[in-house]
Amino acid sequence: MRIEQLEYLAAVTEHGSLRRASEAMHISQPALSEAVTKLEKELGATLLDRRRTGSRISRQGLDLLQNMTEVLEAVDRLRQAAGQQSVRRRDLRIGTVNAASSTLLAPALRDLHAQHGSGGVEVVNARQADIQQGLAEGSLDLGLVNVLPGDEIPTSIVADKLIEGTPVACMRADHPLAAQARVSVEDLRAEPHVLMRPGFVMHRFAHRLFAGSLPETTYATDGAEMGKAMVAAGLGISILPDFSITGDPLVRAGVLTTRPILAGQGATTVTLLMLRRRAERVPEPVRDLQTALVRQAGSYLASLEPDPAVVTPISSRARTRSAQ
Repeated sequence: MRIEQLEYLAAVTEHGSLRRASEAMHISQPALSEAVTKLEKELGATLLDRRRTGSRISRQGLDLLQNMTEVLEAVDRLRQAAGQQSVRRRDLRIGTVNAASSTLLAPALRDLHAQHGSGGVEVVNARQADIQQGLAEGSLDLGLVNVLPGDEIPTSIVADKLIEGTPVACMRADHPLAAQARVSVEDLRAEPHVLMRPGFVMHRFAHRLFAGSLPETTYATDGAEMGKAMVAAGLGISILPDFSITGDPLVRAGVLTTRPILAGQGATTVTLLMLRRRAERVPEPVRDLQTALVRQAGSYLASLEPDPAVVTPISSRARTRSAQ
């Protein structure tokens, strides 16, 4: 067994295909595939599920992934202790539904950079199911997803609650409905809407809110960031969690604003969760990013403390607990 074989397998797991892994490792695809095949024969285990859409780590590979990661981390520490400058740094990969990017993720990444300095971070925009699959397969290190009351997370994934908020109507500051303190479902149904695509929690919430009778004009997109950009361009209103809008540059610039929604069935909460795959040992950069996200969630909570001199339409409840 060679260290390079473990590095190649880790690269396939990270990048999701032999082709992308070979490009990242600067080795030909046949040579990389042969190295992994030899490792499989040596271990007597099928480590990859090879499919037309790409190669993913197998169930046996997942069972061994923690041990292989620990070996690679130990080798990296040894190389660093020996003064080698060519230690291969694995990019930290975060899957997100584009929730609370300005509120939590960007500040947490700044904290991580201040603590660790150099190192790659890749932020992947995806639907919740894809994020959970990426965590299970080892191609993602952390996930940020929204859930509604009653939603369940697989037991193979650790979920930490970061923020609990409420859905609000996001609109241009010069929209006629911005003159109202609150907006009703009928107010919203009469306006063009920017909806999330199927697979996003806010897609389900919008269908529930409108009781299946959607506005006549709708646009569909992936995630809050593109939704806000489309709202700013005047395409309509979008229903988003308040924590995905608070502190957004477009709000600070006076382009966007929000209004509470009067819903007949009472207020519905949306919870932002931080997800990771259940493992005995969590790599240090992942732990530090978890800590940074929890810290930023605490800062967000503190920023919502009511000021008697200021009345704001945005209201959230945030609860944090330390990442394990």
